[in-house]
Amino acid sequence: MKHTISVLLQNKPGVLSRVTGLFSGRGFNIESLSVAQTLEPDVSCLTLVTSGEDTIIEQITKQLHKLIDVIKVTDMCEHDNVEREMALIRVKAEAHTRAEVLRIIDIFRGKVIDVGPKSYVVEVTGKASKLQAVIDILRPIGIQEIVRSGTIAMTRAQKS
Repeated sequence: MKHTISVLLQNKPGVLSRVTGLFSGRGFNIESLSVAQTLEPDVSCLTLVTSGEDTIIEQITKQLHKLIDVIKVTDMCEHDNVEREMALIRVKAEAHTRAEVLRIIDIFRGKVIDVGPKSYVVEVTGKASKLQAVIDILRPIGIQEIVRSGTIAMTRAQKS
């Protein structure tokens, strides 16, 4: 089962290396990784996606808690949350396919962010399954390049 884990940690050199080292040292794969500064400049939020049984994920979170610079670890699967990913896709857009590409991007609520003589660069955000659907539909038209962010997640607000 896939798990999205959010880790608040000190924004210091070497901290990311220690976190990823914990995974590689135990033979666990990180499928997605995103790190950025929070509102507090000395704190970063690391969001990662990994797969494993619940007992393995529990072991990983316990090990993460032991790292000195880790402030908080949250398995997002245990909470009601929102997850998003972003993809930039360079797709062929020749005269006979331009309208079709624009329709597809519109259906998926994406944006064209760059136009070239023979290609568009489009931005699509959403769950990983939505991005995969866009990629699958655009592939026959001709995808030239893809860059994906990594999953980011946030717990939903408490309902009063």
